Amino acid sequence: MSGIFLAILSAAIFGFQNAAARRAVVTATPLQGMIITVPTVVPLVAVICYFLGGFQAIQNWSYVTYLLAGAAGVMHFVIGRFCNYVSMQALGSALSTPIQQLSTIFSLFFAVSFLNETLTGLNIIGVLLVSIGPALLISRRQSYSAENTAGVFKPNLRRGVLYGLICVIGYGSSPILIVLALLSIQTMPNQMVAEPFAHSSAILLFSYVFAAVCVVMVAAIFYDFALLKKMSQSGLKWFLLSGVMIAVSQIFRYTALALAPVSVVVPIQRISVIFRLLFNVYLNREYERIDAGIVITIILSVIGALALGVNTEAVLSWFDAGQALTTVLGWRL
Repeated sequence: MSGIFLAILSAAIFGFQNAAARRAVVTATPLQGMIITVPTVVPLVAVICYFLGGFQAIQNWSYVTYLLAGAAGVMHFVIGRFCNYVSMQALGSALSTPIQQLSTIFSLFFAVSFLNETLTGLNIIGVLLVSIGPALLISRRQSYSAENTAGVFKPNLRRGVLYGLICVIGYGSSPILIVLALLSIQTMPNQMVAEPFAHSSAILLFSYVFAAVCVVMVAAIFYDFALLKKMSQSGLKWFLLSGVMIAVSQIFRYTALALAPVSVVVPIQRISVIFRLLFNVYLNREYERIDAGIVITIILSVIGALALGVNTEAVLSWFDAGQALTTVLGWRL
């Protein structure tokens, strides 16, 4: 039960950090947020890695594992996070959520194509549910872009959707790169079997390190760190809070994985989207466009993401589905 509680707590904290980041991009730029949230998390992740035995585990890594971990960090923490910030700034957190949920479909596509994983009938239903959000957003683009009364947030759909789709590529490809990194370790005798969390934490650390190096280099070469001098106090405060909350969320997530099965923790993590909506309503109501349609869309996308992430056999067994439903949902591609 403690593992489940920690997984829920991790999801809630992750939802809060999203609301904090949304508040930050009101007065600060996405690149300023990258400088604040990526490098500052490295020390805390390093501490986690140390206590989980990650520094000992990396002694037998090959250069391929380092490259894959680094690539995962660049895709997720640089490309994905930057585009996430831009998309949130343009659309608001609520409207950007359905688009970012497409990253689950992106990951599933590559898992089926390159990792020889299978696609079930339940997964296909999940794809359809996750796809409803972007389709609804496009169909209602005129109403969201229309001029409204003063004080109502007006989203920039073109900019937000474009960067949201790039974010999907970043967030969707990073899990595949992480799995490939883990597979490269499994080829070494007695590695993953004995120290799974040590290697996972080390991959997380090196992902952050590679990402931090990229962010610092861009800031130093192209902006000479002048961006930090121009940063608003409000933006700095909220980005710092977001960065710390990301690290805290990861601590609870890793602890939950140590206490509960992955098949339980991962689906629970999906509900962070619900916490994300709730915290944004509380903190950022004046910077969001939230209506009943968007709320329903987000809920459907969460159900779809769960259908994509859970074990189909376990779900069918748990619900004791009839023969016909079991045949349809358990069908494999």
